Amino acid sequence: MKAITKHVAATTAVLIAGAVAAFAALVLSGTYDFAADDPHTAPVAALLETMRDRSIDARASKVVVPDLGDRQRVVDGAGNYDAMCAACHLAPGLQETELSKGLYPTPPNLTREKVRPGHAFWVIKHGVKASGMPAWGKSMDDEDIWSLTAFLQKLPDLDADAYRGLVEQSSGHSHGGGESSGHGHDENAGHGHDEKANHGHDENTAADKPPPHAHPQGGHAAAGPHPHPAKPSSAGASPR
Repeated sequence: MKAITKHVAATTAVLIAGAVAAFAALVLSGTYDFAADDPHTAPVAALLETMRDRSIDARASKVVVPDLGDRQRVVDGAGNYDAMCAACHLAPGLQETELSKGLYPTPPNLTREKVRPGHAFWVIKHGVKASGMPAWGKSMDDEDIWSLTAFLQKLPDLDADAYRGLVEQSSGHSHGGGESSGHGHDENAGHGHDEKANHGHDENTAADKPPPHAHPQGGHAAAGPHPHPAKPSSAGASPR
């Protein structure tokens, strides 16, 4: 009986060693394709999604959610969403954008799914590895993140007019994270240079330049020049 046990143990050890060697060979060979336009294989996708969702669930369950019913929270969140999130997570009336089409995993369409507040807050603040979802907590304080979270609770119920109305009532991209120095919201001094310097040439040479690269309304175009790039679907996802 002991001989059989030793044989089983030895066989198991050999199989494990072989599996480890095969995995190491796969990793080091560069065979696995990490291109964003080539989705993960089903086993890899399932493993990554399960790890991600369980990780976010465990951490979001500890988040204490404040009262999100204040309308001003929703209004404030609308401006930041339009500037920072719509290009990836879309907005009412906005179809796919260059960013939303190019990212993998695909950012969830937050106009169609409501994210649980604790999950939304955690993901917005901390981001999600290897997903394109930034950790906005590095530039936003908790109050502004909660305003964005409050807006997300309303977003799936908004049509294009209601969405645009909330955005126009807000102060736009404003959360005290240093964005004014980069994007300039002061009409006179925001860009830090005059009109000619803004284009890098004078009016006599403007005709020789190609037209600017246009973006669809609602993402970067509607929000102003905020080149911010998401979160996975089940976890409130990359509110990216």
